[in-house]
Amino acid sequence: MDRRSHRRLCDGPVIVTVTNPAVALPGATTHEITTSRGVLRYHEAGDGPVLLLLHGSGPGVTGLRNFRGNLPFFAEHFRCLVLEFPGFGVSDDFGGHPMVTALTAVEEFVDTLALRDVAIIGNSMGGGVALSYAAAHPDTVRSLVTIGGIGTNLFSPGPSEGIRLLQEFTDDPNRERLVRWLHSMVYDPALITDDLIEERWAQATEPGTLESARRMYGSSAFAAMIAAMENSDTPPPWATMHKVTAPTLLTWGRDDRVSPLDMALIPMRTIPSAELHVFPQCGHWAMIEQKSAFESAVLAFLRREPVGDVER
Repeated sequence: MDRRSHRRLCDGPVIVTVTNPAVALPGATTHEITTSRGVLRYHEAGDGPVLLLLHGSGPGVTGLRNFRGNLPFFAEHFRCLVLEFPGFGVSDDFGGHPMVTALTAVEEFVDTLALRDVAIIGNSMGGGVALSYAAAHPDTVRSLVTIGGIGTNLFSPGPSEGIRLLQEFTDDPNRERLVRWLHSMVYDPALITDDLIEERWAQATEPGTLESARRMYGSSAFAAMIAAMENSDTPPPWATMHKVTAPTLLTWGRDDRVSPLDMALIPMRTIPSAELHVFPQCGHWAMIEQKSAFESAVLAFLRREPVGDVER
């Protein structure tokens, strides 16, 4: 059973600290805050400048599963906050499209904790959310790191292999489809262990989590989203990246089969202060598959002082 303690931020909301052995990570604590739309949960480790970590999407994903291997490293240098997005089985489901509610959740989370001068690492969908947040709140974001998942296909077909496999699983879940999708995420198939498959399967097939996933990746929902974008006067996300003023490090696996490397070309060119780091022998999970190289490159970037036009 969870054990809980409470504290209040001045006259603001109560933050509940949750002790739950199922999600325990040495040196990290788990908290929850109540919002007008439901409970947001997050994990905290370390001291220092704020580093917000935003997870990606896909069957059985959580923030802790995306970043648990990196958290001890970054917690030596930063106050790390791993936010669990609504609808993925840890925070409450806010309803609606998970990417839209994720951005709302980040805004409410940052405001509730009164965070300032924030560095952000966003994996895949989390990178897209981070870019949108940074464009809308330039005075809050100090620097930004993305891991694949942004931009648009220029030379490779879309949807990519990984997205098609994700849709197949979401429409009709079974273990074989889950394993095929997981293998599309990595360069080295040895990373897809039985334990990983089991933990992803258990959460991905939980009814509420699956229903949320279908609002994003179900075939009908995905087709409706594409049609809406094609018929809308609103620019697509990749066309607004020039509004991101924060120094940005784009990280990518050279062998990414979910968001192929050619997707990086538009953000690399249009984000004013962007640089690109490509990891060889690496799929979609750069922070896992090239852990040491990723941590080294990201730490050097985050500790670098802003210069030139982006100095604030």
